[in-house]
Amino acid sequence: MNAAAHRVEGNANAAVLYMALELSNTTWKVVFGDGARRRQVAVPAGELVKLQQAVAEAKERFGLASSTRVLSCYEAGRDGFWLHRHLRSVGIENEVVDSSSIEVSRRLRRAKTDRLDGDRLLAKLMRYHAGEREGWSVLRVPSIEDEDARRLHRELARLKRERLAHRCRIQSLLVIHGVRAKVNGTIGARLEALTLWDGSALPPELKRELEREAQRLVMVENQIAQLEATRRERLRSPRTPSEQRVVQLMRLGGDRPVERVAPGDGVLRLAGLSQPP
Repeated sequence: MNAAAHRVEGNANAAVLYMALELSNTTWKVVFGDGARRRQVAVPAGELVKLQQAVAEAKERFGLASSTRVLSCYEAGRDGFWLHRHLRSVGIENEVVDSSSIEVSRRLRRAKTDRLDGDRLLAKLMRYHAGEREGWSVLRVPSIEDEDARRLHRELARLKRERLAHRCRIQSLLVIHGVRAKVNGTIGARLEALTLWDGSALPPELKRELEREAQRLVMVENQIAQLEATRRERLRSPRTPSEQRVVQLMRLGGDRPVERVAPGDGVLRLAGLSQPP
């Protein structure tokens, strides 16, 4: 396939440097292409100056002008969207791709390497900018404000999972000794009254472990209550555009609160604000 086939639609005569990034915690694999040639380099994760140097070296290696347009992409992951914002700020036109949407053949799954992934991403990037929209899904990157507004909901959901884990752990510790009791935030105060199946007192190490687990449960439940109070207050006096949209949707939905879920989901979740059981 020649380079001309990969010029961006509407700019057929303009040279373009394509860049696909494979992000990891220690090293970023960067694959460059101009439509006919490939170049792969590695830069330390987070080293933006070295990444910019790699872009400049790729342009020089391919005989492109320093002002050549750069189109890039990477798969959404633990690095989130900060890198996207940086790339955009230095004039690189980046796309963040939903990794679950990328088609992978069985052969590539068996022979998975960074090189294969980088080349695959680069090829899809070229086809995407040539007008092909199938084969992957590009995410809508939220603003910093919108992303920050979701933090409370995500922390609340995580704490509720943690609360359930503490409750299940306490219940399991009791059941294996023949003790059945309602597990909630008051379980720590009720341990003295609990006895084993034969009426004897709880073994001392079991009791101490239950006390520690009950303390963690109380702490989590207190944090959940604080966050839910904060959420209610924010919805009473919305300040950010995201909170204002939530209130508008509540009014349309009969005063039922609405929360936006994680970026990329493209849906809204209805959720009650009452204290969970």
